[in-house]
Amino acid sequence: QVQLVESGGGTVQAGGSLRLSCVVSGRTFSDFDMGWFRQAPGKEREFVSAIDFSAWTRYYSDSVKGRFVISREDDKNTVYLQMGSLHPNDSAIYYCAAGAVTSLNYFTTIPYNHWGQGTQVTVSS
Repeated sequence: QVQLVESGGGTVQAGGSLRLSCVVSGRTFSDFDMGWFRQAPGKEREFVSAIDFSAWTRYYSDSVKGRFVISREDDKNTVYLQMGSLHPNDSAIYYCAAGAVTSLNYFTTIPYNHWGQGTQVTVSS
Protein backbone atom coordinates (compact mmCIF):
# COMPACT_ATOMS: atom_id res chain seq x y z
CA GLN A 1 0.00 0.00 0.00
CA VAL A 2 1.37 3.36 -1.00
CA GLN A 3 1.61 5.91 1.79
CA LEU A 4 2.53 9.57 1.62
CA VAL A 5 3.42 11.49 4.77
CA GLU A 6 3.92 15.25 4.71
CA SER A 7 5.79 17.27 7.30
CA GLY A 8 7.28 20.72 7.73
CA GLY A 9 4.15 22.81 8.03
CA GLY A 10 3.71 25.42 10.71
CA THR A 11 3.15 29.09 11.36
CA VAL A 12 5.44 31.68 9.86
CA GLN A 13 5.36 35.44 9.45
CA ALA A 14 4.73 37.02 6.10
CA GLY A 15 7.91 37.13 4.07
CA GLY A 16 9.27 34.03 5.77
CA SER A 17 10.13 30.58 4.44
CA LEU A 18 9.17 26.98 5.08
CA ARG A 19 10.22 23.68 3.56
CA LEU A 20 7.68 20.93 3.25
CA SER A 21 8.69 17.29 2.90
CA CYS A 22 6.73 14.27 1.74
CA VAL A 23 8.02 10.75 2.23
CA VAL A 24 6.59 8.00 0.05
CA SER A 25 6.55 4.32 1.01
CA GLY A 26 5.05 1.15 -0.34
CA ARG A 27 6.28 1.40 -3.90
CA THR A 28 9.34 2.50 -5.85
CA PHE A 29 9.44 6.27 -5.45
CA SER A 30 11.12 6.84 -8.80
CA ASP A 31 8.05 5.38 -10.53
CA PHE A 32 6.04 8.43 -9.55
CA ASP A 33 5.58 11.94 -10.75
CA MET A 34 4.92 14.05 -7.66
CA GLY A 35 2.74 17.05 -7.01
CA TRP A 36 1.85 19.53 -4.31
CA PHE A 37 -1.65 20.94 -3.91
CA ARG A 38 -3.19 23.19 -1.30
CA GLN A 39 -6.63 23.86 0.05
CA ALA A 40 -7.73 26.86 2.06
CA PRO A 41 -10.96 26.89 4.08
CA GLY A 42 -14.00 27.25 1.85
CA LYS A 43 -11.95 26.90 -1.33
CA GLU A 44 -11.27 24.12 -3.78
CA ARG A 45 -8.02 22.22 -3.77
CA GLU A 46 -5.60 23.97 -6.09
CA PHE A 47 -2.41 22.97 -7.84
CA VAL A 48 0.85 24.36 -6.51
CA SER A 49 3.72 22.49 -8.15
CA ALA A 50 4.73 19.20 -9.73
CA ILE A 51 7.91 17.37 -10.69
CA ASP A 52 8.23 14.43 -13.02
CA PHE A 53 9.88 11.13 -12.11
CA SER A 54 13.22 12.17 -13.61
CA ALA A 55 13.19 15.64 -12.03
CA TRP A 56 13.70 16.95 -15.56
CA THR A 57 10.36 18.75 -15.74
CA ARG A 58 8.90 20.97 -13.04
CA TYR A 59 5.64 22.86 -13.06
CA TYR A 60 4.45 25.76 -10.94
CA SER A 61 1.22 27.66 -10.60
CA ASP A 62 1.44 31.31 -11.51
CA SER A 63 0.76 32.28 -7.90
CA VAL A 64 3.91 30.58 -6.58
CA LYS A 65 6.29 30.79 -9.54
CA GLY A 66 9.52 32.45 -8.51
CA ARG A 67 8.82 31.92 -4.80
CA PHE A 68 8.51 28.13 -4.42
CA VAL A 69 10.88 25.40 -5.58
CA ILE A 70 10.01 21.72 -5.90
CA SER A 71 12.69 19.03 -5.73
CA ARG A 72 13.05 15.35 -5.04
CA GLU A 73 15.59 12.95 -3.57
CA ASP A 74 14.94 9.47 -4.85
CA ASP A 75 17.39 7.85 -2.42
CA LYS A 76 15.26 9.26 0.41
CA ASN A 77 11.89 8.63 -1.24
CA THR A 78 11.15 12.28 -0.58
CA VAL A 79 9.77 15.26 -2.45
CA TYR A 80 10.26 18.77 -1.10
CA LEU A 81 8.56 22.10 -1.52
CA GLN A 82 10.75 25.03 -0.55
CA MET A 83 8.47 28.01 0.00
CA GLY A 84 9.76 31.56 0.20
CA SER A 85 8.38 35.10 0.39
CA LEU A 86 5.29 33.65 2.00
CA HIS A 87 2.11 35.67 2.03
CA PRO A 88 -1.04 35.20 4.13
CA ASN A 89 -2.77 34.04 0.92
CA ASP A 90 -0.45 31.01 0.99
CA SER A 91 -2.12 29.78 4.19
CA ALA A 92 -3.73 26.40 3.54
CA ILE A 93 -3.41 22.70 4.10
CA TYR A 94 -0.73 21.44 1.73
CA TYR A 95 -1.05 17.97 0.27
CA CYS A 96 1.48 15.94 -1.65
CA ALA A 97 0.31 13.53 -4.30
CA ALA A 98 1.81 10.79 -6.46
CA GLY A 99 0.81 9.63 -9.91
CA ALA A 100 1.61 9.72 -13.61
CA VAL A 101 1.10 13.18 -15.09
CA THR A 102 1.34 14.71 -18.53
CA SER A 103 1.82 18.26 -19.66
CA LEU A 104 -1.94 18.42 -20.20
CA ASN A 105 -3.13 17.29 -16.78
CA TYR A 106 -0.43 17.92 -14.18
CA PHE A 107 -2.43 20.80 -12.70
CA THR A 108 -5.54 18.70 -12.07
CA THR A 109 -6.12 16.12 -9.35
CA ILE A 110 -7.05 13.48 -11.95
CA PRO A 111 -3.66 11.86 -12.59
CA TYR A 112 -2.70 11.59 -8.92
CA ASN A 113 -3.65 8.22 -7.45
CA HIS A 114 -2.16 8.63 -4.01
CA TRP A 115 -2.45 11.46 -1.52
CA GLY A 116 -1.02 12.38 1.84
CA GLN A 117 -3.00 13.56 4.82
CA GLY A 118 -1.84 17.16 4.50
CA THR A 119 0.17 19.59 6.58
CA GLN A 120 -1.06 22.99 7.73
CA VAL A 121 0.75 26.14 6.69
CA THR A 122 -0.29 29.40 8.31
CA VAL A 123 1.24 32.71 7.30
CA SER A 124 0.59 35.57 9.67
CA SER A 125 0.58 39.21 8.58
